Amino acid sequence: MKVFKFILVMIIMMGMLSSSYAIEKRTARVVSTNGTAEVKRTGQATWAPANVGMVLNEGDAIKTAPKAWALLSIDDGKVGTVEVRGDSQMMITELTATPETQTSATLLDLAIGEVMIKAKKIHGEGSKFEVKTPTSVVGVRGTTFNVKVEAVKE
Repeated sequence: MKVFKFILVMIIMMGMLSSSYAIEKRTARVVSTNGTAEVKRTGQATWAPANVGMVLNEGDAIKTAPKAWALLSIDDGKVGTVEVRGDSQMMITELTATPETQTSATLLDLAIGEVMIKAKKIHGEGSKFEVKTPTSVVGVRGTTFNVKVEAVKE
């Protein structure tokens, strides 16, 4: 009986020590658009018009026509804004937060075109704000910057 109690206590303690932190999903919101901007939701095959106020989630993509743009607000502007410029296509790859560690992860995947990011200063040591392109990953801690991806001309 003592062995059983010891094993049970050990199992409970191991479970408590290995419990993972709860990860919360965050959102981006379309604040404004100019020209044609479209959104493709996770798991959908077709593009739909991007409307002001539309909430974008992890896995959603946005594209703009030439000479158009869309402005996204991440976490209602608390994390920053992303201007998706004309003739661009970008996917929101990761938008998560871990309240227990006060960290957040933002990963945007720019396939083609240009984005202008205005990121607020990141305070959590494990937090990250990154933009991935076909050839690199750019990470920031709080600044304004542009990332541009051009098609290869043959």
